[in-house]
Amino acid sequence: MNDNNIRENDYSDIINLPHHVSPSHPRMSMLARAAQFAPFAALNGHGDAIKQTEQQHVDSFNIGITDETP
Repeated sequence: MNDNNIRENDYSDIINLPHHVSPSHPRMSMLARAAQFAPFAALNGHGDAIKQTEQQHVDSFNIGITDETP
């Protein structure tokens, strides 16, 4: 690799620029951003499987964990 390629790929021309803030689009909330990716969950049903396994352990140990337990 020559010095020209290194200079072109180190982003030194943009690394200290301020973050762009759109004057016409309001900033999206974290909840709205997270909701955009929800349909693309890689493991559909994984949360339900975890809850089911948790319930099996609760039942087998009879430790009384409820949904209200933090």
